Amino acid sequence: MTEPREVELADDVGFLLARTSGLMVRITNAHLADLDLRVRHFSALSYVCDRDGASQREIAAYLGLDPSPVVALVDTLEAAGLVERLPHPSDRRARLVAPTPQGREMRDTAKKEVAAARERFLKRLAPEERDLLLDLLQRLAFTETGDGGPPGREDS
Repeated sequence: MTEPREVELADDVGFLLARTSGLMVRITNAHLADLDLRVRHFSALSYVCDRDGASQREIAAYLGLDPSPVVALVDTLEAAGLVERLPHPSDRRARLVAPTPQGREMRDTAKKEVAAARERFLKRLAPEERDLLLDLLQRLAFTETGDGGPPGREDS
């Protein structure tokens, strides 16, 4: 049997990022299962909690998703009582997706499960390696569109 690192794909950054992402998503989904959430639901809920509401277009852009699956994500969160659609304060055509008090509580509970999944996944890395990985991923994830990174972070 060939060792995993002896295969040419082991040197392909895109493959490694996709494989790593898939592994992390599977582990995190397993941790979120008892809460009836998946990574995408948690991500959308977390984003609207952090922003005190956002349009579906903003959610899609930040999560890097096509807008159509975001409609289904928001529908699921709304049916669970975790978010509500409100009139957008500055755009009559748009709706603001805002967290409910139950949604904020769920996000806080889910954050603990996400942290446990992250710890399980990253346990092979030293703390300084984890910090470096986070920094590198943030620089890569938020520079494609030139938006400078997540809120509160200046691109270096």
